[in-house]
Amino acid sequence: MKIAFGSDHAGFALKEFLRDSFKFKGFEVIDLGTYYPTPADYPIYAKKVAGTVLSNNADFGVLICGTGLGMSITANKIAGIRAGLCMSVEYAELARKHNNANVICLGSRFIENDKALKIVEKFISTGFDGDKPNGERHKRRVAEIDEIL
Repeated sequence: MKIAFGSDHAGFALKEFLRDSFKFKGFEVIDLGTYYPTPADYPIYAKKVAGTVLSNNADFGVLICGTGLGMSITANKIAGIRAGLCMSVEYAELARKHNNANVICLGSRFIENDKALKIVEKFISTGFDGDKPNGERHKRRVAEIDEIL
């Protein structure tokens, strides 16, 4: 599994921690920056990660800024991206199960490293309920989302 990571300066330390943690666990990771904790604009990295996911060069994207809000707003402007701001394991699970989210956004100012790791682990290990029997409503709703330009 390939995971693309991106952050601005506020999310830099958490991105580094998560990237290294998943690399250690044997995942293929793609670090799309920022590469330094100096001021950086989050839309640049949201676009890079979203493009990598859309081109099927990564299975999932992880975006981190101070609140996670700027990253999620930016990523969700890109057709085909379903980004969820997930501040708990339960949010991550439901983002995948019900919304087939392909990008997770985290707020580094509000979450500890170990909790963030558990949240991303749940996100990437959870399947989409729309692919299961009786999951038609989720598949229909995601299709409706994808039709919005």
